[in-house]
Amino acid sequence: MMPSATLPNYLPQFPAGTQPSIGILGCGGIAQTAHLPAYEKYGLDVAGVWSRTPTTTADIAERFSSVRRVYASPEELLADPDVGIVDLATPAEDRLVWLAAAVSAGKHVLAQKPLTTDLDGLAPILAEAEDRGVWIAVNQNARWAPAWRLATLLIEDGAIGEVVGVTHLHDKPLPPIAGTHFDDMPHMLITDYLMHWIDITRCWLAGKEMAWVQAHDARLPGQPSTAKNPWSASIQFACTDGAHALLRVVGDVRTKKPSCPFWIHGTEGTIRGSVLGGSDRLELERGAVVTQYALEGQWFVDGFAGAMGELMCAIAEDRQPYNSVVHNVASLELMLAARASADDGARPQPTPSLQL
Repeated sequence: MMPSATLPNYLPQFPAGTQPSIGILGCGGIAQTAHLPAYEKYGLDVAGVWSRTPTTTADIAERFSSVRRVYASPEELLADPDVGIVDLATPAEDRLVWLAAAVSAGKHVLAQKPLTTDLDGLAPILAEAEDRGVWIAVNQNARWAPAWRLATLLIEDGAIGEVVGVTHLHDKPLPPIAGTHFDDMPHMLITDYLMHWIDITRCWLAGKEMAWVQAHDARLPGQPSTAKNPWSASIQFACTDGAHALLRVVGDVRTKKPSCPFWIHGTEGTIRGSVLGGSDRLELERGAVVTQYALEGQWFVDGFAGAMGELMCAIAEDRQPYNSVVHNVASLELMLAARASADDGARPQPTPSLQL
C-alpha cells in the first residue's frame, strides 16, 4: 500500500462532548511535571489528586487551575462519584494493589508503566475489570510522542512496506537515578526506563512472531559508586522472519545536542527521526523522494495527553483502548525476557509463540 496523500493526524485526540473527570492517585514528581501540565494544556477536568506526601500537593490547586480538590486519602478519591478515570501514578511496588482497588470501585484506569512484572497477579484484576465493564489503559505515553506517533501511522499506512529493522540510540544524559527509588529496582534501565522504547518497537513490529530476546547491562568507567544500577544497557529482539531490533543506552552521555535518534527500515523505504531534548524530527525516504515533516508538540507533555485522550475515546466508543493492558502485555513479556537475559549473563532468551 502506498502512503496516503493526507498526513495522518498524530496529535492527541479527545471525544466530543463531556469528558470523564480525572482523579490522580499518586501525585508526585512525574504527575506534577507531565500529567497535570498535559491535562491543563488540553483543558481536561481533574476532579482531584492524592499524594502520600501531603506537602507536595499543599498548593497544587493554586499552581494548576484544572485541579478542584486534594483528597485526604486514596480511599476518598476512589469513593468520589465525580471521578470517572483514575490516573494511577503510584510506585511500581504497590501498583497492582491500587489497580485492583480502582477496578473494584468501578473506575476506568490509566496506569503508569511498566504496569507490573507480575502477570499472574494481573490476571484476576483484568477478569474483574471485564465483569465491571471498565477499561484499563497503560500510560505508554511515548506512543504519542509526535515523531513516534507519526512514524507508527506511516507504518500502518504502508509507507515503508514491511518493517525489517528498528534501531534506537540514546544519545543524551540519563535522568537522575542514583539516590532515587528507581535505583533500588534490579536492571532499572531494562525494567523501567527502556520500557517506552521496548513498547514502541513492539508496535512497529506488530504482527510478527518473536524468536529470541537478548539484553546486557553494565557499569561504566566514571559511574559513581553511589549508583546501584548499571548506566549502560542494550536490548536486541529477533523475529522468526528475520526482522531485528536494537535498543542501546550508551551511558550518561554529555552533549550539547541531546537526542534519541531512531531508524525504521522497511522493504520499500526508511523512516528516520529523533525524540527528546528538543531534537524532535521525522523524515520518510521512499524511492527517490525524501519527505521531512514539520512536527507540532513534543513527548513531554503532548504524549501524556495522547495516552489519556485515547482512553477517553475508548470509553466513549465502548472499545478497548489502543494502549490497553491487553495490548501492552506483549511489551511486558518482552521486557521480562530482556531482564531474564540480563540476569543470565546476556544469554538469548527464546520467546516461543510470542506474537507482537
